Amino acid sequence: MAREYDLVILGGGTGGYVAAIRASQLGLKTAIVEKENLGGTCLHKGCIPSKALLRSAEMYRQAKVSSQYGIDLSTIKLNFQAVQNRKQSIVDTLHQGVKGLMKKGEIDVFYGTGRILGPSIFSPMPGTISVEMEDGSDNEMLIPKNVIIATGSRPRLLDGIEIDGQTIITSDEALQFEQLPQSIIIVGGGVIGIEWASMLADFGVDVTVLEYGNRILPTEDQEIVNEIEKQLKKRGIHIITGAHIQVDSITRHEGVHLSAKIGNELQTFSADKMLLAVGRTGNIEGIGLENTEIQTESNFIKVTENYQTKEQHIYAIGDCIGGMQLAHIASHEGMAAVEHIVHGKTKPIHYTNVARCIYSYPEVASVGLTEEQAKEQGYEIKVGKFPFKGVGKALVYGDSDGFVKIIAHKETNDLLGVHMVGPNVTNMISEAALGMLLDATPWEIGETIHPHPSLSEVIGEAAMAVDHQAIHI
Repeated sequence: MAREYDLVILGGGTGGYVAAIRASQLGLKTAIVEKENLGGTCLHKGCIPSKALLRSAEMYRQAKVSSQYGIDLSTIKLNFQAVQNRKQSIVDTLHQGVKGLMKKGEIDVFYGTGRILGPSIFSPMPGTISVEMEDGSDNEMLIPKNVIIATGSRPRLLDGIEIDGQTIITSDEALQFEQLPQSIIIVGGGVIGIEWASMLADFGVDVTVLEYGNRILPTEDQEIVNEIEKQLKKRGIHIITGAHIQVDSITRHEGVHLSAKIGNELQTFSADKMLLAVGRTGNIEGIGLENTEIQTESNFIKVTENYQTKEQHIYAIGDCIGGMQLAHIASHEGMAAVEHIVHGKTKPIHYTNVARCIYSYPEVASVGLTEEQAKEQGYEIKVGKFPFKGVGKALVYGDSDGFVKIIAHKETNDLLGVHMVGPNVTNMISEAALGMLLDATPWEIGETIHPHPSLSEVIGEAAMAVDHQAIHI
């Protein structure tokens, strides 16, 4: 059966369903084709379930130091099945919420695999979507005026390392742990690897991180990296950089065993499991791109600043186009693509102004340029830093490690970057992102009266520190 739509979206993840809602708001007859579950990776295999586990890990860690707060918990026991049940309950609740939003917006959802067809009896242009229905019923033919590809991403694999789902796993399998391993090797010291390292260490797992590069978290400011690495090691996490894994050495017998070349030395490592966390790659196979003129590069779809592909009526957003691969970016790319479809123009997203967060312990949050990037781009800079130890609320929390660092243009005073490591910084970074959006200066942030006592005072003090005016240091 053929159905006509103004817009069909391939993929009902964060980018896809938000785009659908905005399209519905703007009067477009809209459909989503979803292969698995509405909400996509973020809701089912990424942001939400991992943060639910991180929250349980945080509570377990805090329970173990409760005596410092005058609370005697004589018995502290981790019930990991209950942890997983709580995680799934949160996911299920949000999943029902997304389905409710689709119903509210009168957005049709087709569950199955959608493929873009070339020119056919349905349309002289590529873009008709053939949906192989999940329930085995006859294929649906969707004839849209416009298409948005929002098919997301999956964990990237390494040549020669086979994922068996038991001993060698990705984050997809780790989220489904029925019981925790005693030890784990995490290959990759990026955001995903560090979040899992922090979480599993809090749960009592012996964690080793093997990072190929010369530092963990390569996109973050070096001083921030130095601080979080120090704190992670202090908690017993083993971090080895410059580790070149010898793929041929990997064996699986009562766990996993491997060798890695570190400098000129060959070292051996063993653990119950190995988690591969080396980034993500676009889900662009099997969706009919070969029937179009759409161009790809490094397994991601190439788009213009308006998110148009080589086929101007076919757009692409989110993880499948590469970039920062963050859920909040995918959402805004989706809305921007829809605005361009409806109005023929859209406001470009300034990716430098987008906040990025790492939900480890300690947390990391940042927006804008790192100090290294600012210098590489030729800026004359000035820097202000302020530690959480100088803020009363951090001492009240019993969590005063870390600091905020603000980078400004020496001549214009414009903000160039804000970087934080410490308690609750992922909830505080939006102030800095707003400052970046509005071209604020450190003086303006410092003049903003931050409530006392609050953790946010550290931002005001760091802003004043840019011009050597900080009070409590």
